[in-house]
Parts: sequence; structure tokens; C-alpha cells
Amino acid sequence: MSPDPIPLDGPDALPVLWLDNTCLVVEKPSGISTQAPGQFDSVEARVRRWLAGRVEPGTEPYLGIPHRLDRCTSGVLLMALRAKAARKISRQFERREIKKKYWALVEGNVSPPSGTWRDCVRKVADEPRAEIVTADASGAREAVLEYRIVASHPSYTWLELQLHTGRMHQIRVQAATRAHPIVGDLLYGATTPFGPAVADAKERWIALHAHSLGFRHPSSGSMLTIQSAMPSQWQELVG
Repeated sequence: MSPDPIPLDGPDALPVLWLDNTCLVVEKPSGISTQAPGQFDSVEARVRRWLAGRVEPGTEPYLGIPHRLDRCTSGVLLMALRAKAARKISRQFERREIKKKYWALVEGNVSPPSGTWRDCVRKVADEPRAEIVTADASGAREAVLEYRIVASHPSYTWLELQLHTGRMHQIRVQAATRAHPIVGDLLYGATTPFGPAVADAKERWIALHAHSLGFRHPSSGSMLTIQSAMPSQWQELVG
């Protein structure tokens, strides 16, 4: 299914990757939060405005957010248009039945060409970041992903990563601890900039893209895999 924009004005537009009466999948751009307080822009706020124009006046449309991406990350974002669908999708995430693949541009040359990263991570208290810790550390949670090299360049490597767990900043901290921070990810030690210059550090982009999401449709039970194309900002780097 080719993407169509949500028919909102100007910068509110979001590409739709899938839409039926139970699920909506959009392509989230970098630099915008999945959810945020009402006075701030977010994917949720944009979609709610769009949904409000598709129902009878005075009716409050349902929107469930069982899936989130970091503000600095782009790609496939799944939402539910029915409460029952949201519950079923949430259970799939809880049971690790969702198949998540990401693309990342990381600094340096990764070796070997494929493998598994297995660590224990935890959120740093009172800070918006995670850290690698020993298995017996308080708050430690296992973090596992598989990776393969898509392409190598002199100063960075393009990786495809399949997540087996969904920890806070998992890909970012696991890559950084191996001396391969994601391009643009200054929080975890990157030195290469990415995306537009911004005044607020919270709005910085990083070269991490949710490329595909596989899930069981909450109504039909059929397996769907929704993909998002390479972001335009990547093209000058990967050619």
C-alpha cells in the first residue's frame, strides 16, 4: 500500500502507511514526540485533530497509543482506533510477538557483519537516558537484538536491527557501549551531526529509523508487515 498523507494542513501532514476501521499506521518524522502535553505538538495531537473531522460533531473519536517511538526517531508507528484493538495490540507487545526492525547509521565500522547484542540495561535515575549495567544491578533488564550490516562506508555503518526486547533507548545505548553511537546521537557520545540545526537539544534528530513492524491484525488475525521507506535525510549519506 503506497503512503497517502493525512489530509491536514501544512506541517501537520503525516504519511499513512495503513488504515482501516481498527488500526492506523503512520510514518513518524524525526523531531516530533509520539505523545506530549496538550500545549506541545505530537503525532497523537495531529491524528486526534484529523480523526475529529471524520466523526459526527460532538463525538469523541477513540485513539489508542500502544506503540511509541522516541522523539528523535522516525518510522513506522502503530495506533489503534478501537479500545478492543488497543488491548489486543498491547498484549502482542507484552508477549514480544511484534516483529520490529530498525535501520541505524552508526559511527565507525562494525564487525563482525552480523551478530547478536545481549546486555543488561536500566534507566538512569532522574535522567532521560539508559545505561549498561551488570545482571545483578538494581533495575537491570535484559536487552537483546540481532544486527546485520546493510552497507559500510569509511566513517559509518548502515545496520538493520531486529529487536527481541523493547527497553528504553535500547538500540542507542547498546550501539554506543560498543563504540558505535548512532549518527547524531550526542546524548550517547556521537560526534557526527544529523538532521537540521535546532535551538533545543530535545528536538535533535538521530539516524535511527523504525523500518518495519510486523503484527497480528486485531480483527482478522492475519499477519501484517508494514514498512517505511528510507528517510530523505539519509539519502545524502547512503547514496
